[in-house]
Amino acid sequence: MTRVDDVQAVVFGLDAEVFALSVEVVREILDHRPAFRMPHAPEWLAGLIDVRGDAIPVVDLNVRLGRAPTAVTPTTRILVVDAVAGERRLTLGLIVSRVLEVCAFTPDEIEAAPEIGGHWRSDYVGGVTRRGGAFVVHLDLARIFAGDADALNGDLRDAA
Repeated sequence: MTRVDDVQAVVFGLDAEVFALSVEVVREILDHRPAFRMPHAPEWLAGLIDVRGDAIPVVDLNVRLGRAPTAVTPTTRILVVDAVAGERRLTLGLIVSRVLEVCAFTPDEIEAAPEIGGHWRSDYVGGVTRRGGAFVVHLDLARIFAGDADALNGDLRDAA
């Protein structure tokens, strides 16, 4: 049974690791599709896709987190999210390896992010949950995209 203070999250995989984003920031989940690659864009910016007439920048979340690019498979998805980059609110597509579930976490299940290093920067992590003997890392999109407002500006979408 879901309680009012539970955190509803979309749980997804990036390669073998499992991550979560609040359902409040996820607009929709799309099957993977090729993106129109923009010249001189950062490596993590895969390009643009059309979502019902809107040009949406697509980010390879693995690359943005400093990891190897996401291998496209039949389970690869694009999470369309509302993110904050600096002072701006942006709609972005995030390439992920697979979507696992939408579930609720109680606030006491979410632990603070450990300061130990690893494959991703700990300042991108909003918390960690233990689920089925493994960890689920709760990502903080505002921290991930805080310095990227210029790379994700409206001019990029207008170029399509």
